[in-house]
Amino acid sequence: MGEVFRVVAHVPRGTPRQVWDIAVLSHDERRVRRRVIPLVHGDEVAIDFPKTLTLEHDDMLRLEDGRLVGIVAAEEYLYEVRGRDAKHLMQLAWHIGNRHTKAQIVNEWDGIGDRILILRDHVLRDMLIGLGATVTEISEPFSPMDGAYAHDHGHALLNR
Repeated sequence: MGEVFRVVAHVPRGTPRQVWDIAVLSHDERRVRRRVIPLVHGDEVAIDFPKTLTLEHDDMLRLEDGRLVGIVAAEEYLYEVRGRDAKHLMQLAWHIGNRHTKAQIVNEWDGIGDRILILRDHVLRDMLIGLGATVTEISEPFSPMDGAYAHDHGHALLNR
C-alpha cells in the first residue's frame, strides 16, 4: 500500500492540466464529502470537503503539493433504454423517475435525449419492455442526474 495524500481543492473539468495519477470511480463513488480514494498506481488521497459534491469524468483533485489527480468515470453494467419517438421516451422517463431510479439522459438536443441509461435491474427491464421500450445491456461510464434534493436536501427551497 502506498502513501495517503491530502486533497485541498476540486478542479472542474475543462481546465488544462497534466495529472500525476488517476482515480477510476463508479457513479456512487464519485459523490464525495469525506473519504479516502484509491489511486490507480497504489497511493490514496484523503478528501474532506465542506459540502458533498459529485466528481465528474475529467474533473481533478489538487493535492497539498500542487499535483493533480484525474477523475475517470468507471464503466458500469447498464441498460440503455430507447423509445419509439421523443414522446414515448418522455413517458418511459416518467416511469423510471416514478420508481426513484437513478438515470442518465444521453445525447440531449433541444432539451430531448435519444436514450436513457439506468443500472441493470431485471424488474425495471421487464417493466420497460412491457411499455414498448427497447432495452439493451451495455457497459459504459454512468453519470446519473442528481435528484431534486441532492445538494441541500430541500432546505434552500423552504427558505425562499
